[in-house]
Formats: sequence, structure tokens, C-alpha cells
Amino acid sequence: MKTVCIIGASGKLGRYMVRHCLDRGYKVNGVCRKSSVAKLDPFKNHITIFSGATNNRDVIKRAVADCDAVLTVLVPWGRKQYATGTAQAVLDFARPEARLIFSCGWHITRDGLDKFSNSLKWQERAARWIGLLTRLLDIDDQIEACQRVFGSKGRWTVVRGSNLEEGDSQGLPMWSKHVGDRILESNITRRVDFALFMVAAIDNDALVQEAPAIVGCATPSAHAHAA
Repeated sequence: MKTVCIIGASGKLGRYMVRHCLDRGYKVNGVCRKSSVAKLDPFKNHITIFSGATNNRDVIKRAVADCDAVLTVLVPWGRKQYATGTAQAVLDFARPEARLIFSCGWHITRDGLDKFSNSLKWQERAARWIGLLTRLLDIDDQIEACQRVFGSKGRWTVVRGSNLEEGDSQGLPMWSKHVGDRILESNITRRVDFALFMVAAIDNDALVQEAPAIVGCATPSAHAHAA
């Protein structure tokens, strides 16, 4: 039986990942802030919860010990290097052979070959300005967190998500190495399927040290690619 740690387990994406892991028979450790533990009540008899900030190194060290995989939701909250602290703790304390799966958005680039639309560039600029004004988020911190992952030697995957919507699962999303690929033009994925891709990546060695950009498999651009 695999043991999987989900960092950010109480969020919408995290709770979907918990469900997918339990459906596969995995043992689950969940990390979330103490104020959010109640969101995991539907799973409280089935998972082990470690309460604390996801950049708390002691919490992460205990949660990932002996885990076969670590699924991490990288969020750019605040202005105190929350995302980089989370990513670095995972990189430092996860087992060397563990599968490390991180989530982020399309705005992250690994090799500079992505082709971002004007609207996506505007959204990133807007998020950066809002973060500076409100001190509530830090896009550059999330970018730095991913760069640290890209520079590591572990068995990592950085899953870059499109816009998200709620709804029933449509199946495993399709992916491309680079944003700008026509398969991604629809720019929408069901959140439950984003979580499905994260969990499925645990056993997909083809995704090791890759940064797949995903899109829903039932979207027009995915259908056009299949045709």
C-alpha cells in the first residue's frame, strides 16, 4: 500500500486529491492549517492529519516521513515566501526516491519556450500588482518555488493547470510540454480532473522531471487534437 502526503489537503483541489487517493487504497497524510482542519471532517476516520502552515518545516518533516509520494498545492499566499518555504521543505525532507508532484498555473515556465496569450500576461501582471497593494499574494514567490523544484534532482513533476471549473469528472486531462500548443486552446479543466492528473502522475514515470500543462479531455481543443 502506498502512503501519500497531500500538502494543502483542506483546499478544493486537495480534497479531491484525498478522495482519489483513498479510492486507490492509498494511506493518506494530510497537511493543512489548524483553522481548516474541519474541512477534512468527511475523511477524519480515513486519513492522518498534520495541522500547521504548509511552510512549517517541522510539520512537513513529520508528514512526509516514509511517504512514497508527496502531492503539494503551491499557493502564492502572503509576502513571506510561503510557496518557496513549502516547496523547499518538501525537497529537503521527502525520501530521495519519493514521487513529488506540485501544482501551479500556466504562468509558470520551465524552459522559456511557452507562448503565453496577451490575456494570460495581463492576468499575471494584475495579480502581481494586486499582491503588492494588498500583501495577500506573491506570484514571484510561486515562480521561485517552481524554479527550485526544476533545479532539484528528485523524481518531481510540476503540473500546470488551466482555468478551473467545478463539475463531474470528464476523465484524465490531456497535456502538452508547452503553453501555446493548440491542444490547450480551450483553457479549461474540471478541478476534480486536475486532482486526478496529480494522483495519476504518481505512477507515470514518463512525467518525471516534466512540467505538463493540462486541459480537460472533453474540451473542443482536446477533441480537435484527438481527431
